[in-house]
Amino acid sequence: ILALIGLIAVPTNIFASLAAGAMLVVAMAVLAALTLLPAVLSLLGDRVDRLKVPYLGRRILDGQTSGRISWIARLAQRAMRRPALALVAGVALLLLCAYPALDMRTGVSGVSTFPDDFQSKQGFAVLDRQFSAGAVNPVQIVVDGRVDDPAVRAGMTRLEAALADDEAFGPVQTQVAETGTLALLSVPVAGDAVGDVAIQKVRELRETLAPAAFGGTGASVYVTGQTAGNIDYMDMVNGSFPWVVALVLSLSFVLLTIAFRSVVIPAKAILMNLLSVGAAYGLVTLVSLKGWGAGFLGFRQVETIEQWVPLFLFAVLFGLSMDYQVFLLSRIKETWDRTHDNTRAVTEGIGATAGIITGAALIMVAVFAGFAAGDLVMFQQVGFGLAVAVLLDMTLVRMVVVPASMKLMEDWNWWMPASLGRFIPTIEESPDPPP
Repeated sequence: ILALIGLIAVPTNIFASLAAGAMLVVAMAVLAALTLLPAVLSLLGDRVDRLKVPYLGRRILDGQTSGRISWIARLAQRAMRRPALALVAGVALLLLCAYPALDMRTGVSGVSTFPDDFQSKQGFAVLDRQFSAGAVNPVQIVVDGRVDDPAVRAGMTRLEAALADDEAFGPVQTQVAETGTLALLSVPVAGDAVGDVAIQKVRELRETLAPAAFGGTGASVYVTGQTAGNIDYMDMVNGSFPWVVALVLSLSFVLLTIAFRSVVIPAKAILMNLLSVGAAYGLVTLVSLKGWGAGFLGFRQVETIEQWVPLFLFAVLFGLSMDYQVFLLSRIKETWDRTHDNTRAVTEGIGATAGIITGAALIMVAVFAGFAAGDLVMFQQVGFGLAVAVLLDMTLVRMVVVPASMKLMEDWNWWMPASLGRFIPTIEESPDPPP
């Protein structure tokens, strides 16, 4: 919920709707787990263990019933034998996956990214070939001022001449309101209305051509239309991204500090989650933009990542990764509080949670694979990014990076400044009720 709250900070209805819907689902799931699930388990009693799935018992997943240590816990023990090497190798691999994200380009997908059998794309191709696709969604230039004023009229003439000198713009159509106080200039732009050329030309029109033509005329000029709207949308999302990240990280750090009474554990958890998100960004860029393995996976190679995808991926992935981290670290802390043996706490915590976390992660991967199997590029990017991030978090982060970092830090994992500890409430379990 904290991770999704960040989406509300973006001033657009789509992100607020996504965040509200997802938070309601999470809240209802928690409510059902605290009320409906205990009631059902009480009614079923021991019958809940009937109809077991062959070969997939708890012993296979975590080894707890047989007394044997799970294979995941054994991997964690190996990482703790050489923690520095394991940590460097794990982080280096995550950074290598994240490296392609430096070339990530975001934008708005137009009809050109649709599958070739879509009628909308076929019609767009005919329009662009025979006429100009920009005529369907022309740039709208609104001139708010006395059109019969010689200065305003001269400004319109200068702008029309500047547009005529640029081959990217088509012929200008001018309409004047009956009141004579408003004029509308419609001009097509070559190519897709959300393509690079159209975006560049509209920015140039807003920042250079229109101010130069109407400077000193007293008229207000507004450049609108589909391309201009997409530019405003992209600028809004890009401007909100740092604030969303800062809000989510701050709230998560505070909550984890209270839960674990440590400032080291929250800092490490946040850094590991950021590495997982960065790796997802890099792999999405590698496949969707650079085309590595796109044909094998059935994806379309495009020129841009859909503008909303990185922000949405950050919120969802941070929430999912933090779920796994909290579940794992809570079990580690329980053993640490009981034994004060760091190595034992990590081994038992990973071994005890292995089956549940692995099962949950595989379910999430299967769900996200359904997104990636769609025809639309934006859903391919979302599904693939979520799936690979969960896989990396389930394997590399949990089996290598977490145990190695916990081993290196030893007792420092649970360090809390005394001055801060006085203000942090202690969360203690209630005593067992009398028999």
